[in-house]
Amino acid sequence: MKVTLFIPCFVDACYPKVGLSIVQILERLGHTIDFPEELACCGQPAFNSGYWDEARAVALPVLNRLRDSEAVVIASGSCGAMIKVFYKELFEKTEHTQAANELSSKCYEFSDFLVNKLGVTDLGARFPHKVTIHDGCHGLRELGTGKEPPRKLLASVRDLELIEMSEAETCCGFGGTFAAKFPMISTAMGEVKCASALETRADYIVSNDSSCLMHIQGLADRQGKPIRTIHLAEILAES
Repeated sequence: MKVTLFIPCFVDACYPKVGLSIVQILERLGHTIDFPEELACCGQPAFNSGYWDEARAVALPVLNRLRDSEAVVIASGSCGAMIKVFYKELFEKTEHTQAANELSSKCYEFSDFLVNKLGVTDLGARFPHKVTIHDGCHGLRELGTGKEPPRKLLASVRDLELIEMSEAETCCGFGGTFAAKFPMISTAMGEVKCASALETRADYIVSNDSSCLMHIQGLADRQGKPIRTIHLAEILAES
């Protein structure tokens, strides 16, 4: 199928390898990629801060560009939740209500798309490391994709050992603007996550959301902790 890829602004600017990995995987599976380079932010920062009019101004070009897509794959649980879940709320009782609802039904977080839409779990990847999973709040609680898709994909990766941490479902403390508004609380929450990950003695923390990983890696680096973060797509692209 023709897959439209939405790469969030922070992924494009800071973690381009995540987007490149997703393209590599989907093309390997035989799909055609549509990447609208003119799109960047989904409008989530303004939306979360209560500036809904400003959020609509940013979100409307995204809605108009994606509305006719066959399927939209989003490289972030956070931005995925914004487009799939909160666009319906943002554009409720406007002339764009129907378009937002129709787009929602075609949006997928990356691992959900592979496992539940395409029925793919084995991509022939090899990653000889111990990893532990951070379940991002947006995927787990807002998109409702659950814990299974990334774990099914990792189970098929050769030479990978998955060690579950006790705080896998606990928020890392980032939350976008939350981290800016409440830095001390955000840091304390992130330290709980880092400590739980370190208990597993894993080499990597893996997640579907680069924003969570950015927060966790920043805390780990400042504390001199010997653990790295990596997006699920980067592991699946390894062979």
